[in-house]
Amino acid sequence: MQHLSMICTDLHSDLQSLLAEYDPSQVVFVIDEAVKHAPSAVSHQKSAFSLSVTEEGKSLATVQQIWDFLIERRITRRGVIVAVGGGVVTDLAGFAAATYQRGIAYVNVPTTLLAMVDASTGGKTGFNYGGLKNCIGAFHEPLATLIYPPFLATLPPREMLSGYAEMLKTGLIEYSPSRPRARHQPSAISHQKSEISKVRPALFHRLLQYDLETMPIDSLTPLIADCIGIKGRIVAADPRERNLRKALNLGHTFGHALEEMAIRHHGHGLSHQKSSVRSQILPHGYAVLYGLIAELYLSVTLAGCPREPLQQLTSLMLRYYGRPQCACSDRGQLIELMHRDKKNERAADINCTLIRSVGCPLTNQHITDAQAAEAWDYIFSL
Repeated sequence: MQHLSMICTDLHSDLQSLLAEYDPSQVVFVIDEAVKHAPSAVSHQKSAFSLSVTEEGKSLATVQQIWDFLIERRITRRGVIVAVGGGVVTDLAGFAAATYQRGIAYVNVPTTLLAMVDASTGGKTGFNYGGLKNCIGAFHEPLATLIYPPFLATLPPREMLSGYAEMLKTGLIEYSPSRPRARHQPSAISHQKSEISKVRPALFHRLLQYDLETMPIDSLTPLIADCIGIKGRIVAADPRERNLRKALNLGHTFGHALEEMAIRHHGHGLSHQKSSVRSQILPHGYAVLYGLIAELYLSVTLAGCPREPLQQLTSLMLRYYGRPQCACSDRGQLIELMHRDKKNERAADINCTLIRSVGCPLTNQHITDAQAAEAWDYIFSL
């Protein structure tokens, strides 16, 4: 069944229409406790499992709790899960749906900007394991994703900035299906364009014009719709991430290394750790922004990308996000984590996405440890 993604003005009616074919006893809501002022369509559900989840709680134990709830409620293969919350909840509920009874339907109702533009679409589900980000997971496309912008009015600026970083990533790789597929040279930096082409890179520039001081929801909504549309076209063309979809990993090879280090140190404390990373969970979007800057730096030095996007994101980081809470002394650990990234085809690889220019991503780019170290040093020098 084709995935439906829609922006709602009446979440209650849209959910009712979507779930009309399901037996009410077979509908289970998995809801993030952090969701505030939820509409009655969500808050008045009798069969609801509430989660208080952070990134470090994105674990097998939490998935097991969802499975247990489904078993207790006698949910069958005709059941459906409605995931209401941020990316952690949609990832966990989606994985539970992918694996319970060998797969049941689920619907995403993302409540954070990050989840709206990234986690809730595309069918990637999973959890962290062994200190590695999203190490265990499955592709399982949701029945639908319902975007309800009023949820954003309750988010703190930090959460909005986290989602905005993922939107910037989408703007940098803006997709047009009009170019033929390019050949890739994974053993070296390839200067061939991928299927994503520089036909209309307007989204990135419109995102840069968005007012991050007041963060108006009305002007953000069409940008959200554009981001979802771009990702949807990429996923439709490459649902299993064989090639084209890897463009969506821009910023994530470096970003995930930062997240994994933060998760490990937050969970185990820093008193005996030889690291400068503070004991604080790093928001995914912040990690992605730092990763974007690192990979834009390599795009400039290795792929001939103009410096302007790198300068623009560096300026945004210094003004709104702050510097990453790590230093040159962490570089070795970060590179080690990059070698363990699930995007690598071999343990010796560091596979990342770069761009030749805005709208022209280069996937399957293998970089050396020395090149990764140079990019980290650039970030640490800011």
